[in-house]
Amino acid sequence: MEPDLFTAAAEERQEKDPAGSPLAVRMRPRTLDEVVGQQHLLKPGSPLRRLVGESGGGPAGPSSVILWGPPGTGKTTLAYVVSKATNKRFVELSAITAGVKEVRAVIEGARRATGGFGKETVLFLDEIHRFSKAQQDSLLPAVENRWVTLIAATTENPYFSIISPLLSRSLLLTLEPLTDDDVRGLLKRALSDERGLSDAVGLPEDTEDHLLRIAGGDARRALTALEAAAGAALDKGESQIGLQTLEETVDRAAVKYDRDGDQHYDVASALIKSIRGSDVDAALHYLARMIEAGEDPRFIARRLMISASEDIGLADPNALPIAVAAAQAVAMIGFPEAALTLSHATIALALAPKSNAATTAIGAAMDDVRKGMAGPVPPHLRDGHYKGAAKLGHAQGYVYPHDLSEGIAEQQYAPDALKDREYYTPTRHGAEARYADAVEWTRKHLGRKRS
Repeated sequence: MEPDLFTAAAEERQEKDPAGSPLAVRMRPRTLDEVVGQQHLLKPGSPLRRLVGESGGGPAGPSSVILWGPPGTGKTTLAYVVSKATNKRFVELSAITAGVKEVRAVIEGARRATGGFGKETVLFLDEIHRFSKAQQDSLLPAVENRWVTLIAATTENPYFSIISPLLSRSLLLTLEPLTDDDVRGLLKRALSDERGLSDAVGLPEDTEDHLLRIAGGDARRALTALEAAAGAALDKGESQIGLQTLEETVDRAAVKYDRDGDQHYDVASALIKSIRGSDVDAALHYLARMIEAGEDPRFIARRLMISASEDIGLADPNALPIAVAAAQAVAMIGFPEAALTLSHATIALALAPKSNAATTAIGAAMDDVRKGMAGPVPPHLRDGHYKGAAKLGHAQGYVYPHDLSEGIAEQQYAPDALKDREYYTPTRHGAEARYADAVEWTRKHLGRKRS
């Protein structure tokens, strides 16, 4: 990195008094081997290990990389490790504050360093998705000619936020959300390491579990909360960080909820039953409990999609599209914004008119099939496209409904054993009333006997 006078002074103070820096900064890994999680990106010979010079150079130099992942998964940390481990010239820019002018200055400096001193430059560009197309275009010559080796970080889908020419000249490395075990290991290291809390305070299991829920896979959030809670505990003269102390510090109550135990299913069941009962307020309460407990948003979205068909069906034909759209949005954006989408869908489903007619219809039909009530397909409905089908009587006598003025033909569709069975019994709730009229009309014109 190329610090100015003030940055250099700040770094010197940080080295003399590391306790003055945030815990998340003090606990930054110094080598790739100290990095928590992302092991799929740290195998021998990987692009990141080549960037820190762990492989013998040769004609195949290190590639520019784009690091894509949620906040707190280690994008900045990996760039920091590269800056400390490499003997290359390291420059850091943020797309929030930098523009084309700053990028061009870095590139010009890189060309001078390469030509004059034979020293390669690594450029770390944070929040690259904030750069406009023109700003990203300004990087292309430097990346293509390897005047700089680019490490770009983004939380946005790069296929939408980064121009194709830059993507094609870089390797896309996808960072995965940290697991609870990853974050737990990081917390234990921070508690004992001399750069961290040096065993000044302990972390009981219940407090640790709540801290993991708060973190939600975000290492920076976990360390920030740990530091605040540890400070509060030490101020009270306590040797352990109690759950109440953590709650007071982060202003977030521990939800009595085990994602792998009975309450996982109990609260999910209560959410669906509240939607079924049209109690929008109770539904939102259980949704909030699931969100605050760190429930997987995809699990919640799946339950909502099931509810849309199971309890609403054709009483509101828009219910299922809303639930499916919510699930797609949740998969794209994740928490915390996914809470808004889940709320949107939950409210819509809770207030929709209800019908379980689709549920009971398929249940009755499947029950008959399990009982062996099937029988052969009527000959006029069988496939008649292959040679010899007509000789077998297949498709003979079939009436094409579109040839009739009313668009419906009075002919038998079900097997003989089931020709008078009726599975769908629509309600008169909401939009299903028109389906009730439709099914009555169609059955009459199909010549079906009333059961």
